[in-house]
Amino acid sequence: MLKILGRVTSINVRKVLWALDELGTGYEQQDWGMPLRDPKVPEFLALNPNGQVPVLLDGDFVLWESIAILGYVNQVYGKGGLMPAAADQQALAMQWVLWQNNEMGSHWGYPLMSIVRKQPGFDDPHKLAANIAAWTVKMEIIEAHLARGGAFVVGDSFSLADIAIALGLHRWFATPFDHAPMPAAEAYYRRMAARPAARAWLGSDTP
Repeated sequence: MLKILGRVTSINVRKVLWALDELGTGYEQQDWGMPLRDPKVPEFLALNPNGQVPVLLDGDFVLWESIAILGYVNQVYGKGGLMPAAADQQALAMQWVLWQNNEMGSHWGYPLMSIVRKQPGFDDPHKLAANIAAWTVKMEIIEAHLARGGAFVVGDSFSLADIAIALGLHRWFATPFDHAPMPAAEAYYRRMAARPAARAWLGSDTP
């Protein structure tokens, strides 16, 4: 059976698991990643020398990096169904997948560690405020995009872009601080959370 190695508190692991649930593909998920199971041990490093989750095991095939895994499972198990058919729309969907990974998520680490996980060393109120402000700027970009209308991030059908963006929004709404209003993002998030395959990944208060 297809195996996904990674703890479900990782947003990148949840991207992959949600995609597999949308496709109705069976899989075995194994908890790896601190504090559950150290990925820096030789057994795991032999699969991913970066010591990061998720890792996909499909028979003898090993793949790491969540975006690469999303593309693989969509092609192999979904026959491309989680991406638009037109090349320009595919490019736009991938644009938003990459944006969520590289831009939307570039400032939430400090607030997550400080407010939610309460990690030592993340207790500087000035750094916390600065990161929340920078995170808010990124959120204003997706708020403006979603406010233009349309049920999905790209085009008229659900895609990998929706998985990435909705999980990013989940982290925003589930991290407790005084949020700037984002009505379009909130309405979109509620629509995505109503999808049956999304309930396990958007239905909790864990960012």
